[in-house]
Amino acid sequence: MSIVRFGIIGGGWRSEFFLRIAKALPERFDVAGVVVRDEQKGRAFEQAWGVPTFRTAAAMLDAVSLAFVVVSVPRKVAPDVMLELTGRDVAVLCETPPAEKLEDLISLYRQVGGKGRIQVAEQYAFQPNHAGRLAIVRSGKLGQVTQAQVSSAHDYHGISLIRRYLGIGFENASIRAAAFSSPIMEGPGRSGPPSESRIKQSEQVMASLDFGGKYGVYDFTGDQYFSWIRSPRVLVRGEQGEINNFDVRYLLDHLTPVHLRMTRQQAGLDGNLEGYYLKSLHLGEQVVYKNDTAPARLTDDEIAVAACLEKMGVYAAGGEDFYSLAEACQDHYLALMMKESLLTGESVTTETQIWAEHN
Repeated sequence: MSIVRFGIIGGGWRSEFFLRIAKALPERFDVAGVVVRDEQKGRAFEQAWGVPTFRTAAAMLDAVSLAFVVVSVPRKVAPDVMLELTGRDVAVLCETPPAEKLEDLISLYRQVGGKGRIQVAEQYAFQPNHAGRLAIVRSGKLGQVTQAQVSSAHDYHGISLIRRYLGIGFENASIRAAAFSSPIMEGPGRSGPPSESRIKQSEQVMASLDFGGKYGVYDFTGDQYFSWIRSPRVLVRGEQGEINNFDVRYLLDHLTPVHLRMTRQQAGLDGNLEGYYLKSLHLGEQVVYKNDTAPARLTDDEIAVAACLEKMGVYAAGGEDFYSLAEACQDHYLALMMKESLLTGESVTTETQIWAEHN
């Protein structure tokens, strides 16, 4: 397997995920350069990560050979960066979302659409737990899936999981959203644990998405990403079974129920001396997920981002989509409509957009 060499535009928090993965898997990934526009920050970045930095995308592209470029900049400016790269026929892996507002999504898709080589780094479906559940759904054990309740990720991330669990493409939906505020003991954040005991308000958003015969429920509070006391929840229901977090129930026939639990096979626990990494996920005797990054010591989210990089390397070489610009636009559009319902207090119905017309 050849090493995938890629560049990054942006030196923020999300860019560090890609750098950590490349550092943990040097035999598979190589960061050939990072665009950090401020020279002083760029020099500090070079010292911290040991990678060359450039002030412009053009300078990086002229200096190094790349399979693709990761665009990890604010959503307001991402479309302009992508247009610059696609104008030079460079394959792009864009961080989520690809643009800020609906009109920005439409404008971007009109300009690049099926012409630019763009994929989006929506990693949640590749996180081990979700990937394992999706494998069970696709196995047919649950029969036709008609309901997915997801409390695991915010906005377009949560929507992307709902669509995948339901097997939804670009169908329109009737959306109704509501918000709820409640007190919670402040927990950790990006900068670490709280410095003192403090009660703050937790903002929760709940929404229903009726796709006509298939039904999604979105439920998320921003505390969940770091909180020690707010856990993720997933319920997927089909005509012959359901997945409730890690519990899986289904029927062999109308008289024979089966109840199994999806389990994680982890190296490094108890007296195991193999290292510390996820090996696989099992449902009884069936392996529903295998960690291709093992034995690298990565978090579940980093494993998922590594899957995006691997798939992007294949895509850039002429392979198939794994999360297209059209899909990313659709998920962000649904999230924007969910916010509109939240603001107005009324149900909203989505309309077919330009990216859906071409798929």
